[in-house]
Amino acid sequence: MAKKTIADVDVQNKTVFIRVDFNVPLDDHGNITDDRRILMALPTLKSVLDRGGKIILASHLGRPKDSPDPKYTMKPTAIRLAALLGKPVEFATDTVGQDAKAKVAALKTGDILVLENLRFQPGEKNGDETFAQEMASFADIYVNDAFGTCHRTDASMYALPKAMGSKPKVCGFLVEREIKYLSNAIANPKRPFVAIIGGKKVSDKIMVIKNLLGICDQVLIGGAMAYTFSLAKGEKVGNSLVEKDKVDLAKELMVLGGDKLVLPVDTHCSDKFAADGNKKIVKAGDIPDGFEGLDIGPETAKLYVEIVKGAKTVVWNGPMGVSELPPFDEGTKAVAQALADSDAVSIIGGGDSAAAIQQLGFADRVSHVSTGGGASLEMLEGKKFAAVDILDEA
Repeated sequence: MAKKTIADVDVQNKTVFIRVDFNVPLDDHGNITDDRRILMALPTLKSVLDRGGKIILASHLGRPKDSPDPKYTMKPTAIRLAALLGKPVEFATDTVGQDAKAKVAALKTGDILVLENLRFQPGEKNGDETFAQEMASFADIYVNDAFGTCHRTDASMYALPKAMGSKPKVCGFLVEREIKYLSNAIANPKRPFVAIIGGKKVSDKIMVIKNLLGICDQVLIGGAMAYTFSLAKGEKVGNSLVEKDKVDLAKELMVLGGDKLVLPVDTHCSDKFAADGNKKIVKAGDIPDGFEGLDIGPETAKLYVEIVKGAKTVVWNGPMGVSELPPFDEGTKAVAQALADSDAVSIIGGGDSAAAIQQLGFADRVSHVSTGGGASLEMLEGKKFAAVDILDEA
């Protein structure tokens, strides 16, 4: 899946349309509470600016209903980007309307323009070709640096590069890095190759687990999904979160996985979903009535840490327990620490796992933290991405 990158094209005096993922969290006052997604785009932006290009940035933010909603304006991202770059950043109050057209026409070398929220346009979500052609007319080069949206075929992700015709269509450095780790590392992993899959629901990750069982040496299960496996074995799960309708699926995975599928051996449980409940550590599958499992137990954590120590490639997606509620964050912390201490190629597949690694300060001690929860899951499933396939081959 080798694709050309922004480094491979001449941007001097060219207008470069970069689809970024600036879908950042905002507080009730419209202030950005986490600017990591903007920071991750900076290497691509600086590459264009340093080589004399002009930049148009486009992104979605939140889930507006195909019409302008001040709550979801991109303006705070333009303001934050200007502060990070130490230079002015223009903002258009629409995407392909009069303001955008006038500001695109006025762009000079080294200028940056942020367009208003793509999802204010109904054509974005339904892949409208006319909308895409209007955006394509703005630029000489298209760059996809929005990995978090690469599993979608929104207009800006697929119809737009298609509408660029023979003009360069390349990936940014963030998407290049994501493809390198999530696609290539899984296609040719150093072994032993271990996957750690957590979270609440087996149903969310069924295809990921199936795909990984076919290519991994071991798949370790944590989080609430472990209790559905327990139920499938006829064990006691107390009041734990389970998917009763997925028991047959869990049985199928256990048969398919055999010894490769590693389940918890003990459970940290409580009689209420709170830090001050009565807590017990019990054998897996022996959760008393009135109690619910909220984390893997210490023996499981020790087992998983030992397996990680012996691995050469590790993929982790999903927490081991209720990672936002101490002391039920201990399993997640143990896995995160093991990955930070490991020499293995370690890939954190977005979402809650990425948040945990960041909060614990280990982000710079693992090989790669994915920026796209849904996209990283679909890549771990082995799915093809039309939005990446359409880009120019290296």
